[in-house]
Amino acid sequence: MAAVPSATWQMLDQRASGEALPRGLDALWHAGAGVADRFVPRYQRLSRRAARILALEKHFANMADAKLRKTATELREIFRRHRDRSSDLERAFALVREVAFRQIGHRPFHVQVAGALALQSGCIAEMATGEGKTLTCTMPATVAGWRGRGCHVITANDYLARRDAEWMGRIYRFCGLSVSFIEQQTPPQERKTAYMADITYCTNKEVAADFLRDRLVLGRLKGLSSTLLARIAGAREMTDKLIQRGLHYAIVDEADSILIDESVTPLIVSGHAPNQEQIQSFRQAANIAGRLQSETDYQVDHRYRDIELTSQGQAHLKALTAEIGGLWRGNRRCWEMVNQSLTAKELYLRDKHYLVDDGKVVIVDEFTGRMMPDRTWRDGLHQAVEAKEGLQINPPKDTYARISFQRFFRMYHRLCGMTGTATEAASEFWQIYRLGVVTIPTNRPCIRKNLPPIVLPTESDKWTRIVQEVHRIHETGRPILIGTRSVGTSEHLSQLLAAENLGHQVLNAVYHQQEAQIVSGAGLPGRITVATNMAGRGTDIKLGRGVAELGGLHVIAAEPNESARIDRQLFGRGARQGDPGSAQGIFSLDDEIVSRYAGNIAAYLKSRNAHAKGDISSAPVRAAFRLAQRRAERFALRRRKAVLRTDHWLDEQLGFAGRE
Repeated sequence: MAAVPSATWQMLDQRASGEALPRGLDALWHAGAGVADRFVPRYQRLSRRAARILALEKHFANMADAKLRKTATELREIFRRHRDRSSDLERAFALVREVAFRQIGHRPFHVQVAGALALQSGCIAEMATGEGKTLTCTMPATVAGWRGRGCHVITANDYLARRDAEWMGRIYRFCGLSVSFIEQQTPPQERKTAYMADITYCTNKEVAADFLRDRLVLGRLKGLSSTLLARIAGAREMTDKLIQRGLHYAIVDEADSILIDESVTPLIVSGHAPNQEQIQSFRQAANIAGRLQSETDYQVDHRYRDIELTSQGQAHLKALTAEIGGLWRGNRRCWEMVNQSLTAKELYLRDKHYLVDDGKVVIVDEFTGRMMPDRTWRDGLHQAVEAKEGLQINPPKDTYARISFQRFFRMYHRLCGMTGTATEAASEFWQIYRLGVVTIPTNRPCIRKNLPPIVLPTESDKWTRIVQEVHRIHETGRPILIGTRSVGTSEHLSQLLAAENLGHQVLNAVYHQQEAQIVSGAGLPGRITVATNMAGRGTDIKLGRGVAELGGLHVIAAEPNESARIDRQLFGRGARQGDPGSAQGIFSLDDEIVSRYAGNIAAYLKSRNAHAKGDISSAPVRAAFRLAQRRAERFALRRRKAVLRTDHWLDEQLGFAGRE
């Protein structure tokens, strides 16, 4: 029998750390350990070690390229044999610093080396926007590549995966490593080759989907021993079809977005299951939902995104479906279909949750504002939205396998990450992934002016005030970035600015192809940019000539997000690397977050300020927004934990994947 590649067995015998979250006293102890972990003075220790690494700069700077390559080869052998000591790691990081300077012209600063050490120690490194996280990860990634078991650098999108692999690839190749990247359109054979590289750049969706496809290939074989026995019995083709070589080491860029925000939705591998009768039922359900009246026939709970029929609505629904027959005769199935149509009608809004592009419904990521053409809502919701829009209805798909991102990333033998905003989610990083957070200071002091938020009574007052602020600041020549939460609001603001003859550019899911061009020019004098949250992840807004003297980029948040982290990400677009800048939120009591998560308080404040004109900002009003945001964050955490629990329940009941 032919020998099996060790990489294949690595995948089969990996640490499937998919155990359920602790409960009861275990959960209390676990949470307490996380709180105590925050008081560990990690950065001080990392900073001292980084200083020792920087002290080696002269030693490596005096080496010729040939000598530097030879030293890299020697270090690679040490790490591959796992004979490395603390001093070897410091030498390795110092060598990569010198290689980075020679290959791309950048030598990591002290704080970047400290961030790299935080990654190496298995933590989340919080590094402010613009502090060079892409370069920081090359040091631990090189060491992981030298160990010979593969390193996955997880990025936010395909563009960043390609860009970072090509940009940083010169460093890795000088150090004797192979580097590759995976995009959505990468064919299977090329994927297999890419995963065999020492360092592979890819997105969380692609690497998790490939993992599920490999599990489907293995079928009921869940571990090393059973797969080895099957291969001895002649099932060699099975392991030959595997794409990945294992989940050993992962460095997650924009860790808060990938490990937390996007983990609400599990990844599903599915296939087509055409059913013409079912497709017709979606159109019928949309027609019935259109004849039911809100408040009279049903009530909508926007906070929990739930719809409940009234007694009158139940009678009305029964009357509407009596003459149709077929599957509408079953009460449960009838309500499931109509409930999905009502959900599509009331809770999934065009230009906010999705776009209609070329006759197709395309989901918009609510955290990044990016289009996700490869994704569909499940359980018939996508078809309900297509029926609502009067589009061609694609048949629902059968689920072959699924996994939550929380569980998938817990399967890596070693996991770490970096992001500009992690402090607010430190407890969740610990509870879900057992990852501590290390805050890395900026290389230069941040001099951004964070102005207190302005709150207006109504939404129309808010937009009026935003336009006034844009007028006022634009006259000074400073560039302005205005962040909105949806495509619809960005387009609405664009119309208001156009009516005032204020030239501007819009960056949202509709204009995503111009993203790099728009972002690169957002810091030019007098430039006005209206953008959803897609503006900034992995990109730099560089100030134009003379802008720093005027005060730098001014950032306006047009609506608070459901997480303080995302607000901080938006404000972090300005005042990077010691540049000047300012940021301010301009909100209203009609904003979704306060009406959804603090509805009673918002109603009281509205009645109290019914006759007020202009700014109603005060300590109680701002406290209401903070309360709503904290409630939204707690609710989102419960949803993510529910996804993880569902994943474990399905694993126990259906046996998709796991350990023997």
